Amino acid sequence: MRTRAALVSLIAAGSMLGLAAPAQAAASGDVVVFSTEAQPLDVYRDPAGCRQLPTVAHVLTNQTDGPVRIYGNPFCLGPSLVVQPGYGTHVPGGAGSFSA
Repeated sequence: MRTRAALVSLIAAGSMLGLAAPAQAAASGDVVVFSTEAQPLDVYRDPAGCRQLPTVAHVLTNQTDGPVRIYGNPFCLGPSLVVQPGYGTHVPGGAGSFSA
């Protein structure tokens, strides 16, 4: 019984600490995504939160003032690749996403 009470207390304390964490400011600048030669570039100005990549996305460039994380799913969950400001990378086709 004591173990259960201690576990509940730890979870409650962890939840309160998570709520007290400061919110991240939105990145300032652009994330630019190249898909194909037949399509215009997709430009995300001052991106915030999770954004799904176009289905045929090929290359992402980070022109913001902060890092961008790229995910292999549309929900910004699981493992990610970090792209620092001023850099770019190839992105997974299909249902990828990014967060800034």
